[in-house]
Amino acid sequence: MDTANDMARRAYWAEQMQAGYELVQQVLPFPVRECGEPLVSIPDAASAAGLEMLFSTTKIAGALDRIFYIRQGLIDDVLAVGRAMNDRGWILKIEDGFRTLEMQGQLVRKPELFDAILAKCIWENGGVLPPTELVFRRAIVLIANIPKIGTHMSASAIDISVFRRDDGTEVWRGNPYLEMSERTPMRSPFVEPEALSNRLEIMGMMEARGFIHFPYEFWHYNKGDAMGHILSGQPGPARYGAIHWDPLTNRVEAVADPLSPLNPLPVFEREIAAATERAKQRLGQ
Repeated sequence: MDTANDMARRAYWAEQMQAGYELVQQVLPFPVRECGEPLVSIPDAASAAGLEMLFSTTKIAGALDRIFYIRQGLIDDVLAVGRAMNDRGWILKIEDGFRTLEMQGQLVRKPELFDAILAKCIWENGGVLPPTELVFRRAIVLIANIPKIGTHMSASAIDISVFRRDDGTEVWRGNPYLEMSERTPMRSPFVEPEALSNRLEIMGMMEARGFIHFPYEFWHYNKGDAMGHILSGQPGPARYGAIHWDPLTNRVEAVADPLSPLNPLPVFEREIAAATERAKQRLGQ
């Protein structure tokens, strides 16, 4: 039998995911005037500035390496945050930076992510398989399938963790990077007080340089894109939109149709169906 705490957790998760879906609907029509600004290597810039900074060594999806680049107009802000953290006795770790449309498209189809999302939807739905529409709505929030809503594809976002300089331990925020649960939203009431305090201190350091936190993922920050403008109450148009990037020339080109799904609905539905079958096997159905 569910406890009052179980019901509160489920209600909070559903409320936050619905709010995230509504935010996505605001982003879709928001005006963007792509400025054409090139990208800068965060590792190179940090090294040149003499900063201690860490970078993830995992793959984004399949065999694709992460691309630790960001818009030229944002690099000084990233370095300023890194310097402030070093002064604080911390080290900023960049978990993810720019993603190409190919990278994001593969990430959307990553079975582990779909399985995790479906597991949460089953939990939200009282332990039984949920309707496809519910999975679709949750997946849109947690793994952007449309270029315009995925700020990594605008090279205007970074995912971060933070570590201590003295002993190398993580500044704990309640859960590791990419964990998906009712504890994932930045101000989750189900996170321990010390972890919440760490989240908010890190958030303050990021937002002091204009990066806006995504309310539903405690690790994600972005600036200058449609979502950043909406969350910070700035009028449009935004400077940064989804782009194609040529690493040889460092030229960027706006994605012609940023509202076109990376994975068309039939593909998206197929991935949900595959995850559902895997879930049925685990449930013995």
